[in-house]
Amino acid sequence: MAGKVIIMMSMKELKRVPVIHNIINKRITQQEAANILGLCRRQIIRLVKQVKEKGEIALIHKSRGMPSNRAAPSDIKDRVLTLCKTRYKDFNPTFAAEKLFEIDKIKTHPDTLRRWFIKADVEYKRRKAPKHRSWRPRKVCFGRMIQIDGSHHPWFEDRGSGCVLMGYVDDATGRIFGRFYDYEGTMPFMDSFKRYVNKYGIPQSVYVDMHSTYKTTKKPTIEDELNNQKALTQAGRALKELGVEVIYGSLSPG
Repeated sequence: MAGKVIIMMSMKELKRVPVIHNIINKRITQQEAANILGLCRRQIIRLVKQVKEKGEIALIHKSRGMPSNRAAPSDIKDRVLTLCKTRYKDFNPTFAAEKLFEIDKIKTHPDTLRRWFIKADVEYKRRKAPKHRSWRPRKVCFGRMIQIDGSHHPWFEDRGSGCVLMGYVDDATGRIFGRFYDYEGTMPFMDSFKRYVNKYGIPQSVYVDMHSTYKTTKKPTIEDELNNQKALTQAGRALKELGVEVIYGSLSPG
């Protein structure tokens, strides 16, 4: 229709719309929104201001549909790909970039060349992944991911009945939160998670083990299959409703 503006948003931008409106309507705080969207509070304040002034269109990235300022001219890109398919055939991006600069005086970053190879279906020898396990780097800021686990231990020795510590550790800062319960299950998780959120806000993701509280072995229902969804536990559904990503690890002992 004439005069009608169609706004194309990415899934990431669409997710921001209800969260920003919830801040404007004072349903959630700026810090809660920052935890949900994985942004800092300063970014949230700027987005709220822009939406109030310009509407939801302000959430669309300003460079959408615009060519990159660092994009190489098409003739240079075509020449590079031709050389890599002939003279430097089967060279990996790093080695090819070195030869392009050394012989042809064309400076291209290996990562840029790798992206061109993938897009143009140029075959090259890939480095094998290392066999040893490397340490996962910590998240960059508080609230990006918390590790949750139920610790079964005789905490009070013979001075009290057995119990489980529902422990929470922020991945970036190592900040600890915990509470004792009679067992590890849905209600202890729900109660401890609510207390954690009330104190620190909603995290962007949680790292949990394969305990039945968090991951079910049941087959998806017909409704789940129609919606292309996996079967979820009560805890899993609650986290999904809150927009919290669930990352599964291995089952902890005992």
